[in-house]
Amino acid sequence: MTIQFHDETFRDDYTFHNSPEGIRRFPFPFDADSYMYSVNLEPHAGGKAGSPFEKRFDVDEHYVAEMRDRAITLAEDPLRCQSLPHMELAGWDFLELVMVSKAEDYPELFTLNRDGDRWHWINRPLGIEQRFTFLDATTLPCGPMEYITRQTQGDHALLDQRDGNLWMDAGMVTSQADWSLDFDIGMNFFEWHAPVPKAHEMGVFQRALKFLLNLQQGAPSRRLNWTMTVNPRLDTSPENYHKWGPEKRTITPATVGDKQYLRVELQTLWRLPRSNAIAFPIRCYLCALEDLVTVPKWGRRLHRVLRDLPDELANYKGFAVNRPVIVDYLARFDDGAETSPGIFPD
Repeated sequence: MTIQFHDETFRDDYTFHNSPEGIRRFPFPFDADSYMYSVNLEPHAGGKAGSPFEKRFDVDEHYVAEMRDRAITLAEDPLRCQSLPHMELAGWDFLELVMVSKAEDYPELFTLNRDGDRWHWINRPLGIEQRFTFLDATTLPCGPMEYITRQTQGDHALLDQRDGNLWMDAGMVTSQADWSLDFDIGMNFFEWHAPVPKAHEMGVFQRALKFLLNLQQGAPSRRLNWTMTVNPRLDTSPENYHKWGPEKRTITPATVGDKQYLRVELQTLWRLPRSNAIAFPIRCYLCALEDLVTVPKWGRRLHRVLRDLPDELANYKGFAVNRPVIVDYLARFDDGAETSPGIFPD
């Protein structure tokens, strides 16, 4: 195996860390020195070698630890994984998409052998080997969506398309930025996006829905989203706000570099073949400020973005209470030089 998987935690003692290579491949979300909501969708058709965009489903040094953290969260709250009865076929669609993609993109880590409807799946990093019959849920230890998302980094929503809208009717959500699957299950596209400020008035979601309703099979799309979080905690759900919310008040000028994290979501969208549903994986990446500023371009740009962000967005993105200390910290790494276009390091 070419990836060295970390033995790390995303709670309690927080031993999560990025390697130097992990920092350089972090999906920094700002391609300019300012930020405002936009649809910002592009084809998910590969990307720069070694980047999170290269493969269909990125597998990195945090894979094993993230799957261990997901199992902990599910044991505490099984409602983080839900699927309405009509979504089982979409679950099989998604299982096939992930298994085929991983086996082709990471043959040293995953193997899928198919003989008609008799499938044999091997996941070497997690030590899983499973023979099952495709489309027969009795041959898996749990439903198809739950089975494959227990082995796939990021959160995953399956969206049913009907009545000119998209409905969040299934999902595995354990690393979300302050939203609840249990609350949103069964909601349509506009209902689950209702808390987002400014974007509705700007028509962002109307344009996004129009695009998504016309998403074609074999032509997936992607976008980046971001927020801020204190400590490298994956589970920042409303259900557990009493655990992570108070941590926001622990930031000081002495700890901000180590404890304040930029949290980035690589969101991809896939039309599924049998069900016509849309799969919506939301992969979470975390990077401490002290690591981000080791890339001079990112340190300069992040300072300017966060300094100039409208107050309502700073509040929505979860860092308004700490913005002064964050901006003061980042200002030390902004020498006033111009930044190059794009998100990648110079």
